[in-house]
Amino acid sequence: MSEKQWIITFFDYFCTNMKQISILIPTYNSICVELVRSLQQQAELLAIDYEIIVADDGSTAQDCLQANRTIRQLSHCQFMEREQNTGRAAIRNFLAQQAQYEWLLLIDCDMVVCRKDFLMRYAENAHRAQVIDGGVVINRATPDNLRARYEKAAEPLHTAEQRQRTPYQHLHTANLLIRRDVLLQHPFDERFRRYGYEDVLLGRQLEEAHVEVLHIDNPLSFEVFESNERFVSKTEEGLRTLHQFQQELRGYSNLLTVAEKLRPIAPLVRLWHTINKRWERRLLTGSHPSLKIFSLYRLGYFMSLS
Repeated sequence: MSEKQWIITFFDYFCTNMKQISILIPTYNSICVELVRSLQQQAELLAIDYEIIVADDGSTAQDCLQANRTIRQLSHCQFMEREQNTGRAAIRNFLAQQAQYEWLLLIDCDMVVCRKDFLMRYAENAHRAQVIDGGVVINRATPDNLRARYEKAAEPLHTAEQRQRTPYQHLHTANLLIRRDVLLQHPFDERFRRYGYEDVLLGRQLEEAHVEVLHIDNPLSFEVFESNERFVSKTEEGLRTLHQFQQELRGYSNLLTVAEKLRPIAPLVRLWHTINKRWERRLLTGSHPSLKIFSLYRLGYFMSLS
């Protein structure tokens, strides 16, 4: 029996709960052709009804647009272009509305497929919950890159076992399988236009609605890291988002919890940040960033927003 025949036989016997899937990838100034090809190859082997929809959220980089337009030449694949940037929440809601199948697989455009049975693993587990998070691994060692060091240091805390202990606080749209009807009933909050936390609030909404969330070991690989300067700027943007929606996110952000515990000494924290923020930021955006300084900078920046 050939590999494809074996996979089809296995799928028909064991995986009766996911016969159709819409793979949804939002993108902005990023090329994701290889990601789409990898997913398409696995979907073809499973012999299920599938579609892959990539939605560009108003990219300004013409080289990325030109490259991604080739996705239209692939079978069962679409590339949609939106003239204006609508934000991280709205573009995902748009994709869910465009999808035609009962299962949605949300994937960030900078992810890399790192296992040959990625889609099959989801098919095997689809009967267990309405929302399944597969997780992310870090497969590149780049010690001078702050984002890479930060994600790698946090990796032991993001195993499937660890995530399942507080399943709603660890929901991430980088690699998330969810039933279409569930997401349409509990869409992303479109007030979240800037970077960060739209998936965290989705976790809270699902918990309040008593929708079961399952975390499994079925990761995508994170291998492309922005510059230190860009990551610090994105972190600052995310902290402003956290501050704006802190009432809605209370109990779902570790940084917010720490900040609330330190409220009695908030003036001292803000004073520290005022005095040291320039050299801290200079260190973080240089060639030898420190994770300890990064933690201090995040806390000081957030508490200085109040």
